[in-house]
Amino acid sequence: MQSMSSRNRQPPPPPEPVRRIEAGPWAIELLPGCAYATRYVAAQSAIGFAFDSQRGLHAIGSDRVRPFDALPNGLAFVPVGCDVFSESPAGGEYLRVVRTDGMALPGTHAFNNRIDPQAITLALRMRSALLRATAEDDWEAWALGLAERVIDHKAFSPRPQGSITDSRMRLLDDFIDASLDSPVGVQAMAGLLGLSEGYFMRAFKQATGKSPHSYLIDRRLAKARALMRDSTARLTDIAHTCGFNSQAHMTTLFKQRLGISPAQLRR
Repeated sequence: MQSMSSRNRQPPPPPEPVRRIEAGPWAIELLPGCAYATRYVAAQSAIGFAFDSQRGLHAIGSDRVRPFDALPNGLAFVPVGCDVFSESPAGGEYLRVVRTDGMALPGTHAFNNRIDPQAITLALRMRSALLRATAEDDWEAWALGLAERVIDHKAFSPRPQGSITDSRMRLLDDFIDASLDSPVGVQAMAGLLGLSEGYFMRAFKQATGKSPHSYLIDRRLAKARALMRDSTARLTDIAHTCGFNSQAHMTTLFKQRLGISPAQLRR
């Protein structure tokens, strides 16, 4: 006879799917944040956008495998024929845009971690529409706009010396993730790095394209989505675990940032 606890145990929810839409000559995919390992030679050029900070190992266009740290809001590009190896124990939500008509996107050099405000705006719109599963949005214009950001070299400049480095970003991520169930302020984040609040806020915006407060909200939302995906916990409990004042507060921010409520996303 089964025990009461095993009879009442609910099966884990299914994994969050890859969301995909095809529009004209474009295919747009939203890859969920999860562990991954991939190796391939790019048959077509691809635009990528990392919503979350990520870390792992990669070799892009090279046989030298090295650690990588991808900052949040980073635009990326992989040209056709590029040899790609990449793996991460946690991954992060990632937008991928390719052409399906055989035409190569302009560009011959791979890059990532490019902070471009217009690319951020476009990627956020595309993510929200993919999460809502809406097909009537202006997908072709969005994809073309993102492709134009890839070839606009004037929009890109290296991070200035003394800004938020990869190691500092890792330290911040670990600190935030360990403190999500309690208040976390800019003063604490700046103090962790030994920086003044004013300098920290300016440097952080330069490095990630968003304010520290906005980034903190995004980390809370990402954690909530992971718990919704990997557990059967109640939304009320998830909200408190992730530092939201209430389930209603979490729902409001989900709708503002993602265009969908937690309940709708879980369904």
